[in-house]
Amino acid sequence: MRAFITIGLAAMVGLAAAAVAQPYPIKPIRIVVAYPAGQGTDIATRYLADQVAKELGQPIIIDNRPGAGGNLGTELTARAAPDGYTLTMGTNATHVLNQYLYGKLPFDAASDFEPVVMAGSFPMVIAVPSSSKLTSAKDLVDTVKHEPRSADIALPSTSARLVMELLKERSATPLFGVPYKGSGAAITDMLGGQVPVIVDTPTSLRPHIAGGKVRPIAVTSLQASPLVPGVKPVAEQGFSGFNVIAWNALYAPKGTPAEIVTSLNAAFNKVLQRPETRQKLLELGFEAGGGTPEQLREFGQAERRKWQDVISSAGLKAE
Repeated sequence: MRAFITIGLAAMVGLAAAAVAQPYPIKPIRIVVAYPAGQGTDIATRYLADQVAKELGQPIIIDNRPGAGGNLGTELTARAAPDGYTLTMGTNATHVLNQYLYGKLPFDAASDFEPVVMAGSFPMVIAVPSSSKLTSAKDLVDTVKHEPRSADIALPSTSARLVMELLKERSATPLFGVPYKGSGAAITDMLGGQVPVIVDTPTSLRPHIAGGKVRPIAVTSLQASPLVPGVKPVAEQGFSGFNVIAWNALYAPKGTPAEIVTSLNAAFNKVLQRPETRQKLLELGFEAGGGTPEQLREFGQAERRKWQDVISSAGLKAE
């Protein structure tokens, strides 16, 4: 009888060891997108998921959970089991800005997640009607200094507002923003002469730039962007170091094993380095990302240090 017990225990230990040794992943992975289907983050995530699924050998399912500025879906992932099968495609809003814009969040973006990889980013664009005399960010600032309220800025998003607030801080100029609920109305008003300047995404402005109705005068990334070829960054127009980008990055719940994070990071980096992936993301309005989990962690920390004071000084709150 003792021999049978010994054999049985050995078999159980063997099965347990085999289960632990099973390579990740062994079932479909879910990526929570905290925004509606069809929105930019959703579209880019679906494209990348299709490519990465082929590398991992398991389907990747996109689960749209919009609401509260991205906080609902982000909380869902923060509370998920840290087993590598529930992830989230975070943004500069969900993983940096919201903690300063909302009174209290049910998760801590800095401590409740394991950074996996930067997926992609894009700058904002400062643009004017093609008939405008403004040719640069410096022109904009100089105009306002001499004629206050002569260059009101249409702001269709929080990211646009942050561009204006940082430029206001860096230039010591009383720039005035006009908030809009979306790009469509903001662009219509600019083209109609109600506001002379807009800050918006490359994707929203692209057809109007291509049609010759809108002229970009600056991009807000530290370096020139292939999304808006030939346009100088604000940083090269008298405001050294100026850098405002929107971004998407993959996160896992806190406590996800390091080997799983490493596996996901390797698969995404492999896909992101492909020329066809980089080109497709440009078409979708993103510059391809990449890098290590630690680089993403450090980037997030730097973003929080940067925006906490700007948002606090401007008194910005979520609407």
